[in-house]
Order: sequence, then structure tokens, then C-alpha cells
Amino acid sequence: MADILAELETRRADARAGGGEKRVTAQHAKGKLTARERIELLLDEGSFEEYDMFVTHRTTEFGMAANRPPGDGVVTGWGTVNGRQVYVFSQDFTVLGGSVSETHGQKICKIMDMAMQNGAPVVGINDSGGARIQEGVDSLAAYGEVFQRNIEASGVVPQISMIMGPCAGGAVYSPAMTDFIFMVKDSSYMFVTGPDVVKTVTNEVVTAEELGGASTHTRKSSVADGAFENDVEALNEIRRLIDFLPLSNRDKPPVRPFFDSPDRIEDSLDTLVPDNPNQPYDMHELITKIADEGDFYEIQAEFAKNILTGFIRLEGQTVGVVANQPMVLAGVLDIDSARKAARFVRFCDCFEIPILTLVDVPGFLPGTAQEYDGVIKHGAKLLFAYGEATVPKVTVITRKAYGGAYVVMASKHLRADMNYAWPTSEIAVMGAKGAVEILHRSDQGDPDKIAAHTKEYEDRFANPFVAAERGFVDEVIQPHSTRRRVCRAFAALRRKEQKRPWKKHDNIPL
Repeated sequence: MADILAELETRRADARAGGGEKRVTAQHAKGKLTARERIELLLDEGSFEEYDMFVTHRTTEFGMAANRPPGDGVVTGWGTVNGRQVYVFSQDFTVLGGSVSETHGQKICKIMDMAMQNGAPVVGINDSGGARIQEGVDSLAAYGEVFQRNIEASGVVPQISMIMGPCAGGAVYSPAMTDFIFMVKDSSYMFVTGPDVVKTVTNEVVTAEELGGASTHTRKSSVADGAFENDVEALNEIRRLIDFLPLSNRDKPPVRPFFDSPDRIEDSLDTLVPDNPNQPYDMHELITKIADEGDFYEIQAEFAKNILTGFIRLEGQTVGVVANQPMVLAGVLDIDSARKAARFVRFCDCFEIPILTLVDVPGFLPGTAQEYDGVIKHGAKLLFAYGEATVPKVTVITRKAYGGAYVVMASKHLRADMNYAWPTSEIAVMGAKGAVEILHRSDQGDPDKIAAHTKEYEDRFANPFVAAERGFVDEVIQPHSTRRRVCRAFAALRRKEQKRPWKKHDNIPL
């Protein structure tokens, strides 16, 4: 018996050693943690239950029969984050470069199946050289099986991808189908074809960092939702994100203790909107002053900065926030901001997270570049996302809400539940200047008449009361009472039920 126990411990030690001391040292020299160190930081201490520690590949070609490391380059299992169950897989770059084999893929699929069955999020930590060339099509089949699990798990359990090293070729499509992707600056990258192939095919000379580094994917492509300085910061921030999310679509978002009165008055909000209608202000200030303890977890902070998305808590309960940002492009909607917000709204609706929309939007960005790139269809994504969402939806219009953009931003016409407006808000087809140019074109040569027409238009339409008279705005509220009104609105909507016509699925304008 003692010999058997000793053998077990020896085998465990071999598996935990990964690719050996030399390769672990090389991993640390790059500023990267090992697969197991990452899991230890992500999960609560002592909570990790590992599966398939002794699995090995079955390949015999190319001399692989003599190189069969236990675990086969990926560590899988489950544990807890602040006491809540999470499934995790972490690719081990020190073992065969973290390359994906048939059995490597099977290990990942097993825990994804268990996550769906048991209703818990999946966190995938990607650090891999790609498909294992020695296995050929078996490796590609493994990827395909993982992709299918990503599709089936979408909308069932939250899926979070951490890119903490290379992720190239077909491997990128698994993270691409998950709900959130985060990267580590200077040590992670994603691309379909690498710099060498790009140079051969297109004659472009580009580095791996320029082609698919964290800066590229958080600022230009929007593939990644955020980037962190190092592995430790990244894993701590993922723990924080998981605290906002429900375990599955069968659960409500978690309720946390809060120490912030729902009736808190913020007098500073009465002067947030400047007297000059063309002067910007920072919408972050409104979000943090509404949120419990001022806590805002922003998603895609570096992309399409003219719209803000992220999570706050109100009375301890998770709420998704979508807000126009007047500091950037006057808060106008464009292709990038519409895609960013639509994706976020659909995630919230998948997992029963209520949505708060803060509106200050002058319209859609004009220009040939936007029209040629399909702003009509991309803008329709946001319109569609809000219209199909059945979660509680509360909207606050702070200043401008013009034209089609007013309708798109969770208006009453898209079945928003509670629509509030500040006294400073203007809900109209367009601004006074543009309207007067159209309505009184014959008076354009007379500045006095134009000024009189402009004042008349502003007095009549540059306010929230016409919309309130029609019932399109439920209440005109004092800015300082916004937190109280929004908290009470969501409290009233906690048992909301909204039925939709039966359908297999919708056909969102992709």
C-alpha cells in the first residue's frame, strides 16, 4: 500500500512539474506565470479540484511515443471565486508549447460540458503555440470540438477568455466566441496569420505586437475587452468581473452587501451639464455617482470611447450600463460604438442583467466613410439589441437626444420600462440651428429673423416636456435625485416578465 501511495505522489509531482525547471524558468523570464500559478491566483486558496492530471496523448509518429508528458499541456478543473463555482482550463506553454492535441482538446471539452451541465462560468487561459503539427487533422478536430462547445455554451454560462501568451491561427476563434476576452500587455497576442505569413503574402512588414498585441485588439479591432499590465493584475481583475456575473442563465446575478444609501442625494449632479450646449462633460462622473460606492467595472474602455459600457451595482445588485460620452465626438453614435454597445446589451439580456442607459446623443456620425462601411446595418444592431432585450431597462436622458439616435438609445418605443429625463434634456428631431435652416430657408439672409426663429424653436422643443406630454418620458426628474429614482425603478422591475413570439432564433443584422 505504501508503494502505491508513493507512486501516486511521484506521478502527481511529475505532472505538477510541467515541462521541467528549465522551461518554467524560461516562462518566468518572459514575465509570465505558469499554468498552475495562474489557476492558484484566479481561484480561492485551496479550492481547485483538478481533472485529468495523468492524461497523455496517443500519438506515436515523429518520435512522440517517447515524449508523453502527463496532462498533455493543459490543466483543467474547477474551483471557486469568492465562494462561487467556476470551471477553468489553463494551457501550459512549458509542456510541448501548450500545443493542442486530440487529448488536450478532449480535456477542455470535458470541463466545458460539465460547466453547462452544472451551471457555472468557464474561464479559459490561453497560452499555446497552436495546433500540434505532429497530430495533423486530429489536432484540427480537437479545435472543432472546442468551438462547438463555445457555441453551445453561449448564453448558457458566462465564458471568459484570458490571452496570456500566444494565440494564433485557428486557436483565436475559440476566444472570439466567448463573452469577454482580456489580454496581458507585451506578452500576449492574437492573429489568424502571423507576421511571417503576412510578409510573404502581402509584403507587409509588421511585428507580432503591432499585428495582434494588446494595444491593437483593445483600441483598433475591438477583439479584446481589456488589457492588463501583467498576469497578476489580469487574474485579480477577472475575479472582480466574475463577482458581477451570474453563474448561468438559470441564476440571477449575485447580490452583494452594500453600504451606500439608495436615497443618497448628489447635489453636484445639478451642475454636471454645462450651460453651453456644445461644452462636453464626463459621463463617468454620472455613472460613479449613481453606483454603489462609486464602483464601475468598465468593458472595452479603450475602444469607441464615445460610448461607455460596463457594470455597476445598485442596492447590491448587478446592473449593466450603456452611456454616451460627450467628451468624445460629442457622444455621437457611429459604427464602432453601435457594435460595442449592441454586443454588451445582448450579453446583459442573455444573463438577466438589468440595463441602465444614460443618453446624451446628438445623432449618428455623418460622412461617406460611415455610410460606405455600413453604418445603417451596424446602427441597426444596437437598435435590434435594445428592442429584443426583455430584462428591466431604465433610461435617463441628460441632455441631447436627437433624431434616430434618440429612438435607438433605449427609448420608450423600444420597450424601455422607465424613461426619465433631466430638465436640461432636449428631445427633438434635430438641434435648433439645423431645424431652423430647414424650416425657414427663405429667411437665411436675415440674421434677426433667424435668431428669432432659433429662440422660438428652442423654447418649444429644446426641453423634455413635449416628450413627457406624449408619455414617451415617464418623469422629468431632478439630477440630484437620479440615484434614488433609478434604484426605485429597478426595485419595481425585479419581477418583470415579458413574453416574446415563439421563434427558433432571431436574425440580427450582422
